[in-house]
Amino acid sequence: MNLRAFLTGANIVTVNKNKKYGMTCAWAMQTDFDKVMLLIGEQSETGKQISIGDTIGISALARGQEEIARIFGNSHSTEIDKFDNQYWYVEAGAILIKDAAVNMIIDVKNIIKLEDNDDILIYGYIKSSKANDFEFIDYKNI
Repeated sequence: MNLRAFLTGANIVTVNKNKKYGMTCAWAMQTDFDKVMLLIGEQSETGKQISIGDTIGISALARGQEEIARIFGNSHSTEIDKFDNQYWYVEAGAILIKDAAVNMIIDVKNIIKLEDNDDILIYGYIKSSKANDFEFIDYKNI
């Protein structure tokens, strides 16, 4: 595994449930060498689609991919087709963004609904990852 830590900032989270869903997630973190956690807001259509046992993709965007972050972050997957361009690919069932700083294929192991609202915390194992020698996106420019 060629994992390099990723930043909290512009991480594209995707899932394919007979329709492709994707979102920009600012609150993602590596919790161990092979584990990640994501905090997904209650309003997220992508988050509502993710279930335990799913394979999801996480792509930590690189500098120069600010427009991709805006496409995935400014609207819901049922409002626009976020996948109508060729900046993504599928590997081992996960949808990933080309030329991201880090791409990860994740097995979802647990989903915790937070008590104080309807946000969810997703816990997953990193099945595989690929790190490119690109600078991470500066979330302040999104």
